Amino acid sequence: MAKRGGFPGGMPGNMNNIMKQAQKMQKQMEEATKELQEKEVTSSAGGGVVEVTVSGNREVTKVKIDPEAVDPDDVEMLEDLIMAATNEALRQIEEISAQSMSKITGGLGGMGGGFPF
Repeated sequence: MAKRGGFPGGMPGNMNNIMKQAQKMQKQMEEATKELQEKEVTSSAGGGVVEVTVSGNREVTKVKIDPEAVDPDDVEMLEDLIMAATNEALRQIEEISAQSMSKITGGLGGMGGGFPF
């Protein structure tokens, strides 16, 4: 009678290796996340009259505005400069995060998107 269940060809040993690799990857991702949280990125707009600093947690930690950028008759321009600098800083943090995770996952598409199942 044929043996039921189990994995022919030594699959349990391979499963242990896969689990070890997954645990190693999880630890690396936790370390990379911690490192990212400690990073800060500063971006500017309007030739440097507005600077915005964003943390790895994607929080604005600093806004610097040159007094010459403050024109009471053109508040919209100042708002646009702040928005542009903030969006660029957030984009840079996202890029750093994606590169960091890609190094760990080996380009699997983030959370295992490269697996065929």
